[in-house]
Amino acid sequence: MCNKKDIYILAIETSCDETAAAVVKNGTEVLSNIISSQIDLHKKYGGVVPEIASRKHIENINPVIEEAMQQAKCSFEQIDAIAVTYGPGLVGALLVGLSAAKGLAFALQKPLVGVHHIEGHISANYIDNPEFKPPFICLVASGGHSHLVYVKDYGEYEVLGHTRDDAAGEAFDKVARALGLTYPGGPQIDRLATKGDPESIHFPRAYLEEDSYDFSFSGLKSSVLNYLNQAKMKNEEINIPNIAASFQEAVTEVLVEKTIKAAKDKKVSKIAMAGGVAANQGLRKKMQKRCKEEGLQVQYPSLILCTDNAAMIGSAAYYEYKKGIRHQWDLNAIPGLKLGQ
Repeated sequence: MCNKKDIYILAIETSCDETAAAVVKNGTEVLSNIISSQIDLHKKYGGVVPEIASRKHIENINPVIEEAMQQAKCSFEQIDAIAVTYGPGLVGALLVGLSAAKGLAFALQKPLVGVHHIEGHISANYIDNPEFKPPFICLVASGGHSHLVYVKDYGEYEVLGHTRDDAAGEAFDKVARALGLTYPGGPQIDRLATKGDPESIHFPRAYLEEDSYDFSFSGLKSSVLNYLNQAKMKNEEINIPNIAASFQEAVTEVLVEKTIKAAKDKKVSKIAMAGGVAANQGLRKKMQKRCKEEGLQVQYPSLILCTDNAAMIGSAAYYEYKKGIRHQWDLNAIPGLKLGQ
């Protein structure tokens, strides 16, 4: 049951292809976290189709919210605020969640708190470990984002670097498709990599300019495609586990080394990971090993909190709510929203 000495946030997330709603208590305690995934729907297309995603969100949004409230054993009257992702993401998908959140906030006369999707991913780390607090460096890596963020305090961010082309998760999915694997490809490459030799093929690492925190994975992706094309033309045997392991090694090495460098440069002792790629076991093991070598603490969310979900939005919204941040009815979906904007 809801205790009114605490703060309860009903959060909604529809930035891509998951319709999600959650009730979060005091920013860290998840009372419910309902996720309706569309993976099976988009699998036959090899990726997310925005129009289909938006239509499915419309079908799912009300049942998902109702289930979240029932599981949390809270009434709408006991909720303190309605939180919702308003960017970045697919504009049609964002509008479904935003419209639902506005309607609820208006009807219930509750405050509306808009949340940046990437801020949500970062805040997922507070749920699994409430003792983990800023300042820290956070690597946010997913299908649509690759950011290196200096988290100065709750809600205070300095974006140190970002991808200049393909996001890490996007590169995983594109390489997986080239290898004949189904969507989403990231988890499949991760599994295959355990059966391959990561040093069997040397794919390029793009570190870019000296002291740059930015990422670039399009060259690596092209290198894998060229390798496959040349092997086919020469009728050479293609060892998919070796390709998966070597590709994953090239991606994770750059992600880890740039994150470690950022922590040293900013003189912080803690590192966090977030986003779908943070679920990658190869990345987790490599980050753990390097952080141990450098005497750094590393934190990452449980697997369910790495992918898109509403609990992370509720956590981020709690800290915004406590700061007095409220949004008006003209809040709009911003597909290209920058962190800190």
